[in-house]
Amino acid sequence: MNLLEIKNLKARANEKAVLMGVNLEIKQGEVCALLGPNACGKSSLAQIISGNPKYKIIEGKILFKGKSIANFAPEKRVKLGIALTWQNPPSVKGVKFSQLFKTTLKTKKRFPWTQEFLEREINVDFSGGEKKMSELFQVLFLNPKIVIFDEIDSGLDIKKLEIAAKIIKKEFVAKNIAVLLITHSGEILKFLKPDFTSVMVCGKIICKEKGHKKTLATIKKHDYEKCRKCLLADRQ
Repeated sequence: MNLLEIKNLKARANEKAVLMGVNLEIKQGEVCALLGPNACGKSSLAQIISGNPKYKIIEGKILFKGKSIANFAPEKRVKLGIALTWQNPPSVKGVKFSQLFKTTLKTKKRFPWTQEFLEREINVDFSGGEKKMSELFQVLFLNPKIVIFDEIDSGLDIKKLEIAAKIIKKEFVAKNIAVLLITHSGEILKFLKPDFTSVMVCGKIICKEKGHKKTLATIKKHDYEKCRKCLLADRQ
């Protein structure tokens, strides 16, 4: 049985269509990479799965373990095991990382935290890369069954991309936690090899490939122009 299943999902945000009939299936422990150009609906899909009330579902279904969660509040979805890292993580003034880690010594020991880092307020005055790495660690507190990483690779250099991929493999994939990795460039896929890769353009997923090499090579050569042409051909 699929852990997460999206069926013909159509949605709007502020009266603007953002999803045009999305279909996606992810089993427990699978790693799915979702690529696409900017403003194609990738982040909107992530927000809708997590329950952001800004988005209105017009048609379709969101099933988690075979049950509809379309009407569930965000906090109920988190309790079910659906976790999301933000593309642009917010800063939390007045709350230090040390306060978070007091809740679980196991997590504190797992990573090489410095005391200086622990005394910093969450994401306050962090670089883009630091914010992304802190998001990776924070999501562990949720004990997720599936994690949606929304552009976790954005702003990371090659070295940090490799580190991020290793953390995802060790802390999530190796523990049979499903991963939906949303990415624009796909560079992280060189280090984190997904079970399958899908491409989204214009609010619709248009293809699915086992692995990632063919899809990534096509996008590197043609950007997403060839993908748009595929969508137009499919509509005719």
